[in-house]
Amino acid sequence: QVQLVESGGGLVQPGGSLRLSCAASGSIASIYAMGWYRQAPGKQRELVAWLTSGGSTNYADSVKGRFTISRDNAKNTVYLQMNSLKPEDTAVYYCNADVSTVLPTRRRGYWGQGTQVTVSS
Repeated sequence: QVQLVESGGGLVQPGGSLRLSCAASGSIASIYAMGWYRQAPGKQRELVAWLTSGGSTNYADSVKGRFTISRDNAKNTVYLQMNSLKPEDTAVYYCNADVSTVLPTRRRGYWGQGTQVTVSS
């Protein structure tokens, strides 16, 4: 069993900042990558940022230069620093992790429950 718990969402004005956190726990053997997706009403879920265990990053074009993904391996936690927020960033943000587990030894992706980010005046 692996659980991902997101936190840090909320209401912010345009131009403001938020920092999202996602902590993984459970029967974890290895975390190969962690990242963030978002989904606005009526739209498909899209990749926001992705970070592998080797340190490679990937960002959606719409957030490059504004968002930064980072991690704390000791805490099994990934962060998303969001600056210069725009109304179009409004969405539910979901954490995702590529994880191998123990008992049983299995590798698969896991999703968090999501945290709401609303950018509005």
